[in-house]
Amino acid sequence: MEGYGSTGLEGILQKSYTVKISQYIGSGWKTFKKNPGGFVGFTLVAFLINIAIAIVSQSVPLESFISLLISGPLNAGFLIVAFKLLKNRATTFGDFFRGFNNYLPLFLVSLVSSVVIGIGLLLLLIPGLYLAVAYIFALPLVLEKKMNFWAGMEFSRKLISKNWFSFLGFAFVLVLLNLAGVLLLGVGLLVTIPISACAIAAAYADIVGLTPSSSDF
Repeated sequence: MEGYGSTGLEGILQKSYTVKISQYIGSGWKTFKKNPGGFVGFTLVAFLINIAIAIVSQSVPLESFISLLISGPLNAGFLIVAFKLLKNRATTFGDFFRGFNNYLPLFLVSLVSSVVIGIGLLLLLIPGLYLAVAYIFALPLVLEKKMNFWAGMEFSRKLISKNWFSFLGFAFVLVLLNLAGVLLLGVGLLVTIPISACAIAAAYADIVGLTPSSSDF
């Protein structure tokens, strides 16, 4: 895929791009197939962690708060492995947990984007929907480009807003993919969730570009 990382981050905002939905889904599937056991195993671990949180928590607000504490680094695990596989680098199961090495920025981007999106949904549905799509690249930017959480959110919003409706279509396809996983007695989510993350990684690699030296995250 063509990447624009070599032009610098500001240069990326000046370039036009096309959202290749089918290509990203196909790339996500191919990336998943390079390490299916790792992706399925990590997804299962993430499910078990959330089940444990639900059991330990005595209230929904507490459960939501604890989940927010770990969701950013956990979700980053899918991207870390996907990025390494896209660069044809070897991975280990431990790579899925390397998001915790950069805990604070990943936690902050997850927390702040969730709060902002939630406020948008509560006040009026459309702003919340707009931001939910516009922040798709926020986490990978903070992870892969080492941006601070607000800079990553704003850069993602500006970049995706150039082609927002195409990204809405991309997000809708990912939602349908995971709904199919739910229909397969929920077990399908062990496959569709990592494929979705790998598809987002593919879109990011195509539109933003991967930094060759960012192998350790």
